[in-house]
Amino acid sequence: MVKTVSIIPARGGSVGLPKKNIKLLAGKPLIAHTIEASINSGVVDRTIVSTDSEEIAKVSKEYGAEVIMRPAELALGSSQSEPVLLHVIEELEKENYVPNIIVFLQCTTPLRGPEQIKQCVEKIEKEGFDSVVTGHETFGYFWKRKGDEFIPFREKRLLRQDMEPWFRENGGTYVVKRDILMKEKNRYGGKIGMVLMSEEDSWEIDTHFDFWLIEQIIKKRLEKEKN
Repeated sequence: MVKTVSIIPARGGSVGLPKKNIKLLAGKPLIAHTIEASINSGVVDRTIVSTDSEEIAKVSKEYGAEVIMRPAELALGSSQSEPVLLHVIEELEKENYVPNIIVFLQCTTPLRGPEQIKQCVEKIEKEGFDSVVTGHETFGYFWKRKGDEFIPFREKRLLRQDMEPWFRENGGTYVVKRDILMKEKNRYGGKIGMVLMSEEDSWEIDTHFDFWLIEQIIKKRLEKEKN
């Protein structure tokens, strides 16, 4: 039987937005949006928050998640996500629980919903992918700096309808087979698929403005549902 767990890393410290993970977003803690998306996806057996904060742990449990406390060395501002994922897997294996599929969810893309999580998992279960990410199309003109000069990535300037799109991962959902994660120590590897989301739903929270903007989007959608 395939066992699927989602892991939501939520560190207590946040430089840009203090207590970001439990800051109220449209009347609900930021982390709650991701916990509920995981639980409501219908494809996740266990939703687990990895944190170093008792306050985040308490809020996470209130919204239906399990909590695994992480050691201080995995809760630094410089800490990478992969060691956190591996720590959760190690703790689960101490219970003799060995998941097959790992769903890595970041709180900072709260407009990712249960449907996108379900689509990502099903791409692995039904379409033969080893890992899947969420992202969105972009037709932007990106440049790189070379010394004091700037060079465009696109060689020719074309009309939008004639351009080949690029695809930007949005940090919302990463789904990977456990064996790939353990071997590569990376959130994706093997045959990689992508579930496309709208650019609006892909917005990530890094600043106070991002937080405000996403809150306005959620409020507008809630008002539309009422009417």
